[in-house]
Amino acid sequence: PMCVYFYVCLKLAVAFYLNLKCCFLSPLAVSPPTRLRYNVVSPDSVQISWKAPKGQFTGYKLLVTPSSGGKTNQLILQNTATKAIIQGLIPDQNYALQIIAFSEDKESKPAQGQFRIKDIERRKETSKSKVKDPEKTNANKPAPEGSLFTCKTPAIADIVILVDGSWSIGRFNFRLVRLFLENLVSAFNVGSEKTRVGLAQYSGDPRIEWHLNAYDTKDAVLDAVRNLPYKGGNTLTGLALTYILENSFKPEAGARPGVSKIGILITDGKSQDDVIPPAKNLRDAGIELFAIGVKNADINELKEIASEPDSTHVYNVADFNFMHTIVEGLTRTVCSRVEEQEKEIKGTIVASLGAPSDLVTSEVTARGFRVSWTHAPGKVEKYRVVYYPSRGGQPEEVVVDGSLSTAVLKNLMSLTEYQIAVFAIYSNAASEGLRGTETTLALPMASDLQLYDVSQSSMRAKWNGVAGATGYMILYAPLTEGLAADEKEIKIGETSTDLELDGLLPNTEYTVTVYAMFGEEASDPLTGQETTLPLSPPANLKFSDVGHSSATLTWDPASKNVNGYRIMYVKTDGTETNEVEVGRVSTHTLKSLTSLTEYTVAIFSLYDEGQSEPLTGSFTTKRVPAPQHLEIDEASTDSFRISWKPTSSDIAFYRLAWIPLDGGESEEVVINGDTDSHVIEGLLPNTEYEVSLLAVFDDESESEVVAVLGATFARTTAIPTTVTTTSTRTSKPTTAVFRTGIRNLVIDDETTSSLRVIWDISDYNVQQFRVTYLTANGDRAEEAVMVPGRQNTLLLQPLLSDTEYKVTITPIYSDGEGVSVSAPGKTLPLSAPRNLRVSDEWYNRLRISWDAPPSPTMGYRIVYKPINIPGPALETFVGDDINTILILNLFSGTEYSVKVFASYSTGFSDALTGVAKTLYLGVTNLDSYQVRMTSLCAQWQLHRHATAYRVVIESLVDGKKQEVNLGGGTPRHCFFELMPGTEYKISVHTQLQEIEGPAVSIMETTLPFPTQPPTTPSTPPPPPTIPPAKEVCKAAKADLAFLVDGSWSIGDDNFNKIISFLYSTVGALDKIGPDGTQVAIIQFSDDPRTEFKLNAYKTKETLLEAIQQIAYKGGNTKTGKAIKHAREVLFTGEAGMRRGIPKVLVVITDGRSQDDVNKVSKEMQLDGFSFFAIGVADADYSELVNIGSKPSERHVFFVDDFDAFTKIEDELITFVCETASATCPLVVKDGNNFAGFKMMEMFGLVEKEFSAVEGVSMEPGTFNVYPCYRLHKDALVSQPTKYLHPEGLPSDYTITFLFRILPDTPQEPFALWEILNEEYEPLVGVILDNGGKTLTFFNYDYKGDFQTVTFEGPEIRKIFYGSFHKLHVVISKTTAKIIIDCKQVSEKTINAAGNISSDGIEVLGRMVRSRGPRDNSAPLQLQMFDIVCATSWANRDKCCELPGLRDEENCPALPHACSCSEANKGPLGPPGPPGGPGVRGAKGHRGDPGPKGPDGPRGEIGVPGPQGPPGPQGPSGLSIQGLPGPPGEKGEKGDLGFPGLQGVPGASGSPGRDGAQGQRGLPGKDGPTGPQGPPGPTGIPGAPGVPGVTGSQGPQGDVGAPGPPGAKGERGERGDLQSQAMVRAVARQVCEQLIQGKYIDSHMARYNSILNQIPSQSVSTRTIAGPPGEPGRPGAPGPQGEQGSPGMQGFPGSPGQPGRPGERGLPGEKGEKGNPGVGTQGPRGPPGSTGPPGESRTGSPGPPGSPGPRGPAGHMGPPGSQGASGPPGYCDPSSCAGYGMGGGYGEPTDQDIPVVQLPHNSYQIYDPEDLYDGEQQLYVVQGSYPLPSPYSQSSYPSPHLAQPEFTPVREETEAVELRSPGISRFTRKIAKRSVETPVRKRANGKKPSR
Repeated sequence: PMCVYFYVCLKLAVAFYLNLKCCFLSPLAVSPPTRLRYNVVSPDSVQISWKAPKGQFTGYKLLVTPSSGGKTNQLILQNTATKAIIQGLIPDQNYALQIIAFSEDKESKPAQGQFRIKDIERRKETSKSKVKDPEKTNANKPAPEGSLFTCKTPAIADIVILVDGSWSIGRFNFRLVRLFLENLVSAFNVGSEKTRVGLAQYSGDPRIEWHLNAYDTKDAVLDAVRNLPYKGGNTLTGLALTYILENSFKPEAGARPGVSKIGILITDGKSQDDVIPPAKNLRDAGIELFAIGVKNADINELKEIASEPDSTHVYNVADFNFMHTIVEGLTRTVCSRVEEQEKEIKGTIVASLGAPSDLVTSEVTARGFRVSWTHAPGKVEKYRVVYYPSRGGQPEEVVVDGSLSTAVLKNLMSLTEYQIAVFAIYSNAASEGLRGTETTLALPMASDLQLYDVSQSSMRAKWNGVAGATGYMILYAPLTEGLAADEKEIKIGETSTDLELDGLLPNTEYTVTVYAMFGEEASDPLTGQETTLPLSPPANLKFSDVGHSSATLTWDPASKNVNGYRIMYVKTDGTETNEVEVGRVSTHTLKSLTSLTEYTVAIFSLYDEGQSEPLTGSFTTKRVPAPQHLEIDEASTDSFRISWKPTSSDIAFYRLAWIPLDGGESEEVVINGDTDSHVIEGLLPNTEYEVSLLAVFDDESESEVVAVLGATFARTTAIPTTVTTTSTRTSKPTTAVFRTGIRNLVIDDETTSSLRVIWDISDYNVQQFRVTYLTANGDRAEEAVMVPGRQNTLLLQPLLSDTEYKVTITPIYSDGEGVSVSAPGKTLPLSAPRNLRVSDEWYNRLRISWDAPPSPTMGYRIVYKPINIPGPALETFVGDDINTILILNLFSGTEYSVKVFASYSTGFSDALTGVAKTLYLGVTNLDSYQVRMTSLCAQWQLHRHATAYRVVIESLVDGKKQEVNLGGGTPRHCFFELMPGTEYKISVHTQLQEIEGPAVSIMETTLPFPTQPPTTPSTPPPPPTIPPAKEVCKAAKADLAFLVDGSWSIGDDNFNKIISFLYSTVGALDKIGPDGTQVAIIQFSDDPRTEFKLNAYKTKETLLEAIQQIAYKGGNTKTGKAIKHAREVLFTGEAGMRRGIPKVLVVITDGRSQDDVNKVSKEMQLDGFSFFAIGVADADYSELVNIGSKPSERHVFFVDDFDAFTKIEDELITFVCETASATCPLVVKDGNNFAGFKMMEMFGLVEKEFSAVEGVSMEPGTFNVYPCYRLHKDALVSQPTKYLHPEGLPSDYTITFLFRILPDTPQEPFALWEILNEEYEPLVGVILDNGGKTLTFFNYDYKGDFQTVTFEGPEIRKIFYGSFHKLHVVISKTTAKIIIDCKQVSEKTINAAGNISSDGIEVLGRMVRSRGPRDNSAPLQLQMFDIVCATSWANRDKCCELPGLRDEENCPALPHACSCSEANKGPLGPPGPPGGPGVRGAKGHRGDPGPKGPDGPRGEIGVPGPQGPPGPQGPSGLSIQGLPGPPGEKGEKGDLGFPGLQGVPGASGSPGRDGAQGQRGLPGKDGPTGPQGPPGPTGIPGAPGVPGVTGSQGPQGDVGAPGPPGAKGERGERGDLQSQAMVRAVARQVCEQLIQGKYIDSHMARYNSILNQIPSQSVSTRTIAGPPGEPGRPGAPGPQGEQGSPGMQGFPGSPGQPGRPGERGLPGEKGEKGNPGVGTQGPRGPPGSTGPPGESRTGSPGPPGSPGPRGPAGHMGPPGSQGASGPPGYCDPSSCAGYGMGGGYGEPTDQDIPVVQLPHNSYQIYDPEDLYDGEQQLYVVQGSYPLPSPYSQSSYPSPHLAQPEFTPVREETEAVELRSPGISRFTRKIAKRSVETPVRKRANGKKPSR
């Protein structure tokens, strides 16, 4: 979809452009004249001719101006003229000429050029004397051997040859270039006192092959030519010309004063950069240039480069095979020019050259300053002052007369540092530049912005004005996402400082920015933010007349402007949502509601602008009312009457049912809703009935059933009374009254051993109740309890669990019993616990947790027993409020069966069972090596948590043992004084503090006594000759690996040459082994083979012997696989890699790799590895560049064959040893190499490792793609100094921090970073005083004295205000500078520093009051921490990480940004030349492998001894409170609170302003599924860790207690970086630029080039970018909590408007991820100022801004050369102007030619078109230093107790710690933070003080 979107957009733009072109260009433009030519007709007259343009025009304007200045002469010519004669010219004077065709109201672009009579005559004479082009003359006549021309002149010269070494030449043709160079050098008398020859080769980057003074004899130069290596790369000729000017023609390179300077360029293609200014600079410096083009060279470009005349200085041949044909012509010309130059030089009195001095700047303003200097010696004709912004930009210049010594630089950018260079210009040379810098002042800005009179749609702004301002520009825009583009701009005069902003949106936060304008330039912005008032909601919601199906709402009206109200009411369970709109009323009745249901109501005010925030409330409908006072009367033998009292008027009908209690059919009748009694007839006599009644309402809801018991009378012969029964025991009839005193019998509150019985008393004449109960199956006797007549509840206990009971209640009257009522009930079962979980597994302990059963318990019984080893079952008890337990004193690596029983008063539940396993505390890969007769060695894979190893060797013959204890970082040990031929058992026990794991054992037998041969006298061999170490390698200490290509293309002979090369290279090293350089070698082909590892050899002698034993491998070439193998196998702890030591790889190959090398080599370089790449013969140079580190000049070598290794050996050894000796390692950061330390990685504060650092969590930084790390209180992150700065600190360095002070950072001073010695005394560091708002740097100087410098002031104070800031502390030998947010704020003098001790530790955030081992540290956020070994680093930093200072044009793309490089690929290049002879074929296939021999017998392994069982479990100790213990283990997540009530979604609106951070609320109830939202913003890494203390809270509703902090989480997955919306935005921007009218002029040529694929003229518009907007407000950070359970569903409404912001609290912690981007978008910058006068050269595009007004006409450029033919049928007027090409339509006679008479003017100034070529000071670093990334997370040896996993943590829910007797508790001693080294005190006895 995006491709279609962009394609349609581009088609529309193309169509629009073509229409524009037709509309604007064709009918409106006048075409310029072309083909301008000159012809000298007399000593002071020149005839000008041209070709008339097409189209209609009136005539011509002819303008002639002396280049030295003076009056411009103008002549008007008719449209038929094509020639004119100009008279009165000075032969030595340069003139600028312009011819303009014009019509009535339009003019063409000028055809322009320059000429001088002398130059025209010289070219004319040269063309006459030259019969043929040298190429054509000599093309087919190669000179025979020995017949080449020899220059015999005694004149001498300095000749520098510049050779194109780009890929387009090819190796075969480059051999022809060498042959050409050999013939060229042979023609001259070369020597140190004769002609000197230097050579440079270039492609993408030039390099000096040898300087002029490198060789003293011709033979040495010829030998260097024959061995010239082929470079390869792009074709940047302009860069190379500048390079030889700055490097080859210098006295230090061998250039001699007073000697001819010759430059010869050889190239085969058009340059990829501009060659005109560099070539002109060379010619102006007195260097005569010759240009030789081959094959695809551009002849016009060669003419631009070469000196005049072109006929003798430009050569072009069709192919490299014809280069020999131009040797003689070239050497003759060079020889004659050397003679002529010598005469010119000797005939000229050379003035003493010298540079001006004492550069002084003054009169500094925001737009300019004055530059003054002291005059240079000698006759200075002009001074050229060149200036450009330090941060980059096109150089500009001012030229003044040689008599002046001052110049004013104008039209500069404000608050910008400028580089200044002043050159003295002599008649034939220019001096070195006098350089300096100056910074312009800032424009004054408005102040005290106030936003007031805020309403729903407007606000007023006022501010303090600025003197001198020409006006003000006000920008205002909503901050709401999606509305930010609605920015509005107002410009007002300088007298107004108060205005109203109207047309605003309600309840929307606006940012208002005020710029003071000074002409077209704007001051820094003054910004404020304010929120408009929201639409008024209704108020005072009340509920009345709430029934079971209706409720009445009343409220106070919102405003007189309200149109009506929208009422939404939703069942809180989310099952039903209703909505109704009403008019301008204040009451409404809701009907058809559901009974006993909670409703949430929201009322919105409706306005023309939208709807207000909701007014919400909730109510619960009542129960459906049941009929009351159900009674039975008028009983007879077959009927009785039922009567009741109705409870509501909306009853539809009643259902009346009755059933005999002793069994029978139930009967039912439906009764009309307006009746209140009914007679039931047809009943059985003397029968008890249960009668039930329920009411059914109009909405079909039903009431509860009410029931009553009644009975009919028995038949009797006596006279009946009210109710009678007949007694059969007497003959006399008696009368009994039927009585029931009980209703609504209920059994509830069931437990495992009890039931609660509740009933209603209907007759208060009851004296007692008898409650009887028995089991339903009758297996237990019935039990009875008597209850007083006023009691209506009873608890039955103890009962059997999980048993059904029948409960009967009988009322007892004074005269007998009433009717009994019965009901069933059942006790609960003995439920077992649920959900057994195992966590916190460690080597001797683990934690189990479970969920409590639904039944109340008395406690829990835990039983655990080892599974795979014998051992007793142990058990313990905990209380009923405990659901987690830590079991201690377990075996390591052992599975345990765990059972948890719930304890009840009646017994135990079933078991909850599970399996848990402790971590294995034992080494792996135990193996033996170096087995001798009386010694053997064992090695193993280190265990990552081990603190020590106990290694035991036991003889299996006599049982003798040796035992040794080793440190936790030792992976091997050797035993000596053993018996020959004896089998030994080697056992390694891993120890972690006081824990020891099981033994890991192997068997090994020492070698037997050798059989002694008969002794014969022999001559001992001569001792091998060990090469001596080179001086540069004396200090080398590195881990060095060679990766040697062993593929078939090498061959045996060449492989032996590689071995010799390795032998001599390694022989140059000094000390071999752990205290010096360790060497490893890998040979690779299809698979890499490790010849030996880093720790294999400890002496140079044994190492060199091993190198000579390496055997040739053979196979294909897979370099990438070999590099990966080196990372995984060689550079590991077990292979001998050391921390803090440079890691260097040297790759030697002869071909292109058959797999990918880029990815793995780039990854390893980022990890601190230094790569050297050596290519031979057919190796791919671009692949070598990808492998090698930067700069490539130091790390990539290429030789033509294996015999040429000797040429690079010394240089390679030097560079490798410098890398291995560097105090500051070479590291890669953001794609740049620098010497220094990436301190974040060294402290483990990177994404892959931070989780192993205690007290640290990761959070989003200044941008979401940058992580930062929160150092929590007392985290005390530290590392031993010997791992970070083993060689100490350099004398000059820059410390860089990007950090944020937090609200809970203490007010006391703390060290952001400091180095302590072994006695905890500070040596060097940076201290921040949060209370005093100061910054202090301290160290020891070179005399051992403690020194501090403290900085304070407003710029220092702002780093304490809670935002991210970038701090550079620049330390040199004399000063300490503070640079905050890339702006220098202070500088103070200090003494040079002494070096530091590497025996202590380095700490982050340590409190100054900390003393000794009991340290505290301050909480803070840290995003960046580097130490760079240079003082210029801060000047190059652009603060791209800070949103407020980020300049997208000059800053690199944010990490993980999209790349469109595929779309920018160029077309395929032309086919290359034929290849040379093929390489040697592969060897034949190897023979089939022989049959496998039989396996040898395996030795028996002894049975390991049994491990003792753990001691019995101690009591839980619940009843007696002991002393407070150490903090307990981290607890499980607390129970969730009860769900809160459902909130009503609000109306659509913008987010409110940031309020203070509130507490985390309880989870809400489930709402209904809303509509799918748009794609979310970029994800960020999860922010694990325990949240710190939040800022003070705003007003907050009541919430439940939050659960305890969770344990640190794993790093979250990174989200997608860009959305499709971002891609669409980019495409849309391209389209908009294509069709915007105001860009038509500047972009027309650019789009011509796009649409027609032809080159166009560059367009350069110098603009000034607007100042960046202030950073937006930070989001209100909140603590990272646990995931809440889903809330109950609510009804979908449009999103709500936010509430009014609370009072602003202190800054909160970093919040959850917000909208994409950090901060608000800065305001749009004002239009750029008017550009300075343009010049006729193309500058690099400036940063975008508004187009400035058109500047005055620039200086005239030199005449252009003829351009290449364009495609047919196309004419772009912009590409037709300014070229002199000759020709015309007609040739009028001289009588028709107009004549212009010019006045004489002999004044000539220095040509201002001499472009300044700025000198770049390359940042070169030497050496390389590896980073500790191959180590695992825990490979940072912590200077404190390294047990973060089992440090006890106290939780809110009590955790029980289960221990066996005799196990002591851990105590956290900070004293173990230091590395145990011998204590050394300073010699002077001084201790540092703060």
